[in-house]
Amino acid sequence: MHCHRVVSGWAFLCSIIHTNPIFFMQIIPTLLQEMEQEAQTTRKMLALIPDDKHDWKPHHKSMSMGNLAVHIAELPSWVSMALTTDGLDFATAPHAPTVVKNNKELLALLEKSVSEGKAELEKARLDQMDEPWILRSGDEIYGQWTRYETIRVAYCQTVHHRAQLGVYLRLLNIPIPGSYGPSADEQSFN
Repeated sequence: MHCHRVVSGWAFLCSIIHTNPIFFMQIIPTLLQEMEQEAQTTRKMLALIPDDKHDWKPHHKSMSMGNLAVHIAELPSWVSMALTTDGLDFATAPHAPTVVKNNKELLALLEKSVSEGKAELEKARLDQMDEPWILRSGDEIYGQWTRYETIRVAYCQTVHHRAQLGVYLRLLNIPIPGSYGPSADEQSFN
């Protein structure tokens, strides 16, 4: 492990390698566990989207609920992309979201993405985690991270967009499930 990059979370992890290499060896199992925990919460949220509200938007500048949900369902596949490519260039590989017609297809897309992400993560090697990965559109660089950092970005994006979806659902008066504890809609909330 090179640990040559000085980047927020990764620099911290690299410093730990020298004092506790056993901790570092647990990074991949920890990422797998976190992926499953986030997938459980994501399943609960996506299952609440009414089939007749996929085109609904809270504002004209907002994504439609369906596009937001598809983005959330596809994010776990970014783990496999982070481990099997050197980056993503929207100029040469424009992204077209998967088309889903209903919640059943949306949840199937999530399961496929989670399965792909887990499969690549289970095969990952620790030395891959320090390799560079770039998100760009031609010459414009959006993010330049290690593979580990790219995986973390995918997880953070999942949480971020799932929270957006929570606002959409709240505006439609759909009760929100808890993510990391009970929500205001659950009876156990005090």
